[in-house]
Amino acid sequence: MSSHKSHTHGNLIIGQSGGATAVINASLVGAFNEALKDERIGGIYGMRYGVQGLLDEHIIDLRQQPAGVWSQLLATPSAALGTCRYKLKDEDPARIIDIFRRYNIRYLLYIGGNDSADTAHRVAKAAKENDYELYAISIPKTIDNDLPFTDHCPGYGSAARFLALATMDSTMNTISIPTHYPVKVIETMGRDAGWLTASSALGKRDDVDPPHILLLPEQPFNQERYLEQVETVYRRIGYVIVVTAEAVRDENGQSLGSSGQVGNDAFQHPLLSGAAQFLVELVKQHLKLRARFDKPGDLQRMASNEISPVDRDEAYLVGQMGVRAVMHGESDKMVTLVRHATPSYACTTGLVDLAKVANRQQLMPDEYLNADKTMVTQAFYDYARPLIGDTLPQYATLQNTRVQV
Repeated sequence: MSSHKSHTHGNLIIGQSGGATAVINASLVGAFNEALKDERIGGIYGMRYGVQGLLDEHIIDLRQQPAGVWSQLLATPSAALGTCRYKLKDEDPARIIDIFRRYNIRYLLYIGGNDSADTAHRVAKAAKENDYELYAISIPKTIDNDLPFTDHCPGYGSAARFLALATMDSTMNTISIPTHYPVKVIETMGRDAGWLTASSALGKRDDVDPPHILLLPEQPFNQERYLEQVETVYRRIGYVIVVTAEAVRDENGQSLGSSGQVGNDAFQHPLLSGAAQFLVELVKQHLKLRARFDKPGDLQRMASNEISPVDRDEAYLVGQMGVRAVMHGESDKMVTLVRHATPSYACTTGLVDLAKVANRQQLMPDEYLNADKTMVTQAFYDYARPLIGDTLPQYATLQNTRVQV
């Protein structure tokens, strides 16, 4: 430990924020285990329900947990500390610094996505303004995979694996009785970025394999083109699997699901319902085909049966590296994942200033999409397949060899 930059001894606090994932607890375990190794860290605390719980001084002692809980947490989905979607009010950062003074908290790790990065950035800024020595690092986490300056985000690999398999499995039902509901629309999360929607194609090996059409939030929706594509695929193979992002918008910027909008969250992101339903209704009305939809909802966030080992290991790693960063005197930064340009997949970590990350999104690049922007390219497969762990299964089909009498 002597090589570390020397600075104030104090207590460390860890929080989890935003949408929970299947591997967010691995980051907590990685951070806790690394913190145990450094004698300059006194208390290792957890904030219950993120920064919202912190403001209520709902702080727990992580050193007092039963020893066996930490290995169990590695395989436990969702946020063990509890999470929140709370946007800091103007007066909150100064209040947080007051709380940190009283508890002698000198090190802050906040696990979350874009909005959480903004929270950590504002707290780090308030510490400087209030002349309080604090080392604050944001630990990346989001199934949306939309944080900039990192190759990918912990949480995405497991959600991507789940959606790829869910698309394959749901399709098997359609194939078994294609005349019943020949058109199926599967709706994914992902906010303004199409990474999750794109991941549904990771089990695709040829044109006939599902999905047949991807509708991404980055690409304006055109009704005529959509109906034309659905009809073309239907005539060719007898059924159609469409995967849509919940936040797809038309050419006027209006969300397809806005008819079912149920308000906004604390960060003014619209809470939508209805993109898949809208697309199903279009098919029924204009093509006179039976159609239905599937919405995996929260299952895509935290299905424990589809955790990617790669994703879990990297979630652990960014938690671990967050502790190392604060103990080296780093602050107001986010841990990033850096992919090596080697034949086999390998990733290490880096750091980026939070001011560059906060409230910014990394959307799907054009080279990951085909010419009509409704299917992924080989470049996307090369990017995403290493993140989901084991190779996806290839389902068997029977040969349609009729008996001759």
